[in-house]
Amino acid sequence: MHNEGNDIEIIQINISGEDKPGMTSSLTAILARYDAFILDIGQANIHQSLTLGILIRTTADKSGSIMKELLFKASELGVRIRFAPISEERYNAWVARQGKNRYIITLLGRRVTAQHIAEVTGVVADHGLNIDAIRRLTGRVSLHEDDRSAKSCIELSVRGSLADDDKSAMQAKFMNLSESGLDVSFQKDDIYRRSRRLICFDMDSTLIETEVIDELADRAGVGDRVRAITERAMRGEIDFRESFTQRVALLEGLDVSVMEEIARNLPITEGLERMMTILKRVGYKTAILSGGFTYFGNYLRQKFGFDYVYANELEIENGKLTGRYAGEIVDGRRKAELLRLLCQFEGINIAQSVAVGDGANDLPMLNLAGLGIAFHAKPKVKATARQSISTIGLDGILYFLGLKDSRIE
Repeated sequence: MHNEGNDIEIIQINISGEDKPGMTSSLTAILARYDAFILDIGQANIHQSLTLGILIRTTADKSGSIMKELLFKASELGVRIRFAPISEERYNAWVARQGKNRYIITLLGRRVTAQHIAEVTGVVADHGLNIDAIRRLTGRVSLHEDDRSAKSCIELSVRGSLADDDKSAMQAKFMNLSESGLDVSFQKDDIYRRSRRLICFDMDSTLIETEVIDELADRAGVGDRVRAITERAMRGEIDFRESFTQRVALLEGLDVSVMEEIARNLPITEGLERMMTILKRVGYKTAILSGGFTYFGNYLRQKFGFDYVYANELEIENGKLTGRYAGEIVDGRRKAELLRLLCQFEGINIAQSVAVGDGANDLPMLNLAGLGIAFHAKPKVKATARQSISTIGLDGILYFLGLKDSRIE
């Protein structure tokens, strides 16, 4: 293909076949010998087969020799090779598309099925977005894997222009897929997504699979009364501060040894240990911001290595709870305030923060953080949050951060 006014040629080279060591090296060595300029290159491996695409710019007097040598080399390596001429107009149109926004869509579940992928990519196509790349973040799937511990995650990199209304509509469609056993995260792929630094967690029903105040109330013999107050707060009849004060008052006289016993037997949420090990290894700061109690937050801090704990302090006299608390109540507004303060203290932009929680009082911090994740949340919370995880454990968060099993294990 000869372009008007000069002898520049743009050629797309596609190689496919069994993956062999040194293949990319030997093919690009031929291009180097003829001073071909590589405009783009990409490679994908599935099982033991490889697909390699190279887009080159060369001149008409060299293109014939380049293609001949590449054909010989491909034949020697036992792979297929195809050449396609690309017009300058087509190339320029492709370059112009690069300026469009890029988004990352993460599909996460115990199993990601063909139906799931068809539904998600259907939504992508409906909104006029192009898929640039697809990669699997979870390890290779065993044919005999136990369903309870199985995890599957696929990440799509897509490109295109979206209005705010379109983003909200896509998000809503993706959220509905959790009913079919799939969590979908939709994030703008910007500099902040690649440099998250701080993760703040709610504690009760997020890091642990219980509400500690209910456990304490059961031991104090006031379980039903405390749950009735909780329900009134959930219905919006009384605010969190009032309900908290009333519930703590009912714990008066409870022995401190009960707290120790509850702490030792806390039901830890699936994936917490793996998640914390990896977050620390890659340099994240972690915080517990809880409407629960510092006693239990500090227990988790010692056991799993959280950097910060902010929760409510129960007042103790003579080894018993007084029914009062010390300091300011950590409610939804305070959680968001603490998230902002921690970002200032760590010297990071709020867009580099992540917040994870399950309740209505987590929404202010979920909406403020760069990435807010509703974790096994109540329907109301899930409907308001931009991202949610309902299908697997806490280590699912690692995939929403773009971490890949093969790199972190």
